[in-house]
Amino acid sequence: MQKILILDFGGQYNQLIARRVRELQVYCELRPHTMTLEEIRRFDPIGIIFTGGPHSVYLPDSPRPDPGVFSLGVPILGICYGCQLLAQSLGGLVTAAQDASAREYGKTDTVFDPSCSLFRDLPEESVTWMSHGDYLARVPEGFRIAAHSAACPTAAICDEERRFYGVQFHPEVRHTAFGGEMLRRFLYAVCGARGDWTMADFKRRSVDALRQRVGSGRVLLALSGGVDSSVLAALLSEAVGRQLSCVFVDHGLLRKNEGDQVEAAFAGRSLDFRRVDAGARFLRRLQGVTDPEEKRHIIGEEFIRVFETEARTIGKVDYLAQGTIYPDVIESGLGQSAVIKSHHNVGGLPDFVDFKEILEPLRLLFKDEVRQLGRELGLPESLVARQPFPGPGLAIRVIGEVTEEKLRLLREADAIFRQEMARAGLDRSASQYFAVLTNLRTVGVMGDGRSYDYAIALRSVQTSDFMTADFTRLPWELLDRVSVRIVNEVKGVNRVLYDITSKPPSTVEYE
Repeated sequence: MQKILILDFGGQYNQLIARRVRELQVYCELRPHTMTLEEIRRFDPIGIIFTGGPHSVYLPDSPRPDPGVFSLGVPILGICYGCQLLAQSLGGLVTAAQDASAREYGKTDTVFDPSCSLFRDLPEESVTWMSHGDYLARVPEGFRIAAHSAACPTAAICDEERRFYGVQFHPEVRHTAFGGEMLRRFLYAVCGARGDWTMADFKRRSVDALRQRVGSGRVLLALSGGVDSSVLAALLSEAVGRQLSCVFVDHGLLRKNEGDQVEAAFAGRSLDFRRVDAGARFLRRLQGVTDPEEKRHIIGEEFIRVFETEARTIGKVDYLAQGTIYPDVIESGLGQSAVIKSHHNVGGLPDFVDFKEILEPLRLLFKDEVRQLGRELGLPESLVARQPFPGPGLAIRVIGEVTEEKLRLLREADAIFRQEMARAGLDRSASQYFAVLTNLRTVGVMGDGRSYDYAIALRSVQTSDFMTADFTRLPWELLDRVSVRIVNEVKGVNRVLYDITSKPPSTVEYE
């Protein structure tokens, strides 16, 4: 399988680059820029992409790749900081913009040279998305200018002989009108990609790899009933059959009636399905805890301890399988990237795990790729299209300490929101929607008397990969109905808020 290597220099859109490359049916991985030359050779990429980043390449402590990367004979595309890094490393000159007019942020009219391989057969003028304050003052020897804007005479550069390209804008974001086609040109026209990244091929290779890796061993799957673990259950079932046991931990942090719904969904399948009621022990461990990261770590550790206990009742279990996906890995900290939040199945795992090995076959897939795999495995659309639900459950939708009373309030409010979304026919159009119990208490007037109760926040987003998301423009009439019902029906709530923040700068979940 052909591979593209994306070297991470800390930019905000780096995960999007990987997503766009995958959409073009070319496999890629986002790796830290500190990869050694030998590691890069072993990865054997057909092309390399340098991401953007917040640094200035002319500063002595700015991140740089192994200089040997430029001598591998492999095509390179530098994006934003990556473009400046490419130029500076090969003899160009990058400086800070001397005045504000030379800086560019946002949508920018850009003119392209169609003779450059990246822009061939594309319009000579279109809109790009810029985000830079530094300036490419001198182009390296062997390069020529391939695009410019009113403020930036070096919006793109290229050295066709060495197949090195740099763009000052971000082709990976939708705001760049023909960004996807530019990436396609780099992958197919420059790198010679064949487009061999398909879910059918991934399924075949994964089944073969799991059979070889597990052998005659037994596997315990941490089954939540969500999309990721359900798809993994089908994949493992095909690979190892009766060597698989699926353990569903009801940690007391599920939505209203969810435990019963999950059990019903798997009741008719030929799986060793086990439901463990562990709500009391999870709540006991969470008592008095308010820090989101501490919550996640506690939940992650407690999951493992429950699985270890259950494994002893099953018999000898060699492998623990988890539905970890790529956004979980990235947000929990990839290489030198910042930790956004520790996912309970990645950054929240304890140091010691009493299993021979942890299996994570979906670890390098994005959410929509997991859904594609589920369809390839023959899972029903009702399961494949199900909205994500975080492993820590309602614990990260209750701001502050988690208590039985707070969970009661949140479950009822969330159920009302979900009911009204379904009645309005919007339950399938929103990628994810839910209620959050804030730690905010406000004064209200109810029944001619003063109340001092909690505020519920409603959240609904649109996204394809959960790396970025935009809030859903829900009808006012719907929000009005939800608000009236929650305040009237959920005792202890007197205010309802609607979250209109996108990701970034926020995350989809609150904690």
